[in-house]
Amino acid sequence: MLVSAALVMLMTPGLAFFYGGMVRSKSVLNMLMMNFIALAVVGVLWTLYGFSLAFGNDVGGGLLGGLDFAGLGNTVGKLAGFAATTATPPVPWPGPDAIPLLAFCMFQLMFAVITPALISGAIADRAKFWGWTLFVALWATIVYFPVAHWVFSFDGFISADALGGWIANATHGLGALDFAGGTAVHINAGAAGLALAIVLGKRRGWPREPMRPHNLPFVLLGAALLWFGWFGFNAGSALAAGDLAAVAFTNTMIATSAAVLGWLIVEQIRDGKPTTLGAASGAVAGLVAITPAAGYVGPLGGIAIGFIAGILCALAVGLKYKFGFDDSLDVVGVHLVGGLVGTLLIGFFGTTSVNSLSVDGVFYGGGFGQLGKQAIAAGTVMVYSFVISLVLGFLIKVTIGFRVDAEAETTGIDEAEHAETGYDYSTLGGRASGGLGQHAVGGVNKVTASATKEG
Repeated sequence: MLVSAALVMLMTPGLAFFYGGMVRSKSVLNMLMMNFIALAVVGVLWTLYGFSLAFGNDVGGGLLGGLDFAGLGNTVGKLAGFAATTATPPVPWPGPDAIPLLAFCMFQLMFAVITPALISGAIADRAKFWGWTLFVALWATIVYFPVAHWVFSFDGFISADALGGWIANATHGLGALDFAGGTAVHINAGAAGLALAIVLGKRRGWPREPMRPHNLPFVLLGAALLWFGWFGFNAGSALAAGDLAAVAFTNTMIATSAAVLGWLIVEQIRDGKPTTLGAASGAVAGLVAITPAAGYVGPLGGIAIGFIAGILCALAVGLKYKFGFDDSLDVVGVHLVGGLVGTLLIGFFGTTSVNSLSVDGVFYGGGFGQLGKQAIAAGTVMVYSFVISLVLGFLIKVTIGFRVDAEAETTGIDEAEHAETGYDYSTLGGRASGGLGQHAVGGVNKVTASATKEG
């Protein structure tokens, strides 16, 4: 569990490189900092009350945990696990695979860190650092911690009689399946990203000006680090080094591979060329989609989910041009759409042959009942996150301000917000800023922009 937690922690710096390579050179440090600050802010809040709100014993309706673990009290020396009532002989709580509660706490902290970090890509190139930092603190408290309780807190885990969240538990709730965070992480972050893109408005010059990635090697490095860390994200969610962890690990690998192929096929047909950016983005789309399903589907289902996600997410990145919202780095197209794809497809590809806690989906002889539960879970988290994020974004906008001024956006957000630049162009007699952009839609990426010098 501790190794898995470390792997998931690495995903946030990996995300910083992934996003950082996609922005313009004059805002790369700001993008890195928007991700890095999530480690600092959420780490403190998780200790003070976040873990308790997410995994404390339910205080009513499956909506929120209590303050049992405020300040991480009552965690040292405590175990967590599940009673094995069907074993011979039965094993009482905390069961045969009990783990230190504090190890689980640190594992889940890394999920809480990367989820708001994912949102940052939607408002790249134009957000004030302290406005963003305040948003992370408020959003984690009001949105992520409660949703984590809904989705990840299971009955009988922190104690034999503990009650968890309404989405996860069928006995007093919905009983939707989400192995590692399709709803709590990706749909949650994707909906929030859409809300903030609306609040902050479009970047100056978008979509008229091509805003192409300034460093594609950064993007591919970031995607590789995400892929590596994601094995901890998904396999670690089995909470034991056993067959289920191996299934989740396998599905994470092969679904991501299939998604890369799906995305590149779309690019070849649509634009005539497979791109490095497309390969990296396809990998992330596959990782997103398999996250909720990793421990509930077989390998063939994993390939199918990844391939479908690669195709649909490659097409979905064009929605921002159609509807006019400036989701800078395609958080909506990859995380919201990918999360929805993976969450819903459990209803088709789920199978009890890999996990007794799974269900047999439509393709394995089951009905549409589980699909309906998956849709309710996805829809509820999406609407809740979008509405609260919209309100928080507007409140920050009208108080301390959320968007940098026009001059800072034009001349360089790194210098305006951090008094630094990512690259030293002094030997060239000034700072260069190249034309940039994200995913190609209808040939957008074929526009060549000339580098200009400032200063």
